[in-house]
Amino acid sequence: MSDNIIILMLGVSTFLGALGLWALLWGLKSGQFDDQSKFLDSARFDGDEDLRDAIMMEKKKKEALKRKQEQEKNYMPED
Repeated sequence: MSDNIIILMLGVSTFLGALGLWALLWGLKSGQFDDQSKFLDSARFDGDEDLRDAIMMEKKKKEALKRKQEQEKNYMPED
């Protein structure tokens, strides 16, 4: 590769990196990543029934994963 191409690639990558850093800092400064009510809403709207549903769904996922693993373990190809 010629030196001009390497210099061009370094310049473009440096520019794009600086642009990304500027966008991140701008987002932090302007509050784009702040969610003030996230934790308050989750505590306010999560009730006992919602938690029971979440636990039941987690159990179903684990049972389905166990069944799938057992089926894969007991799999025998046809002769």
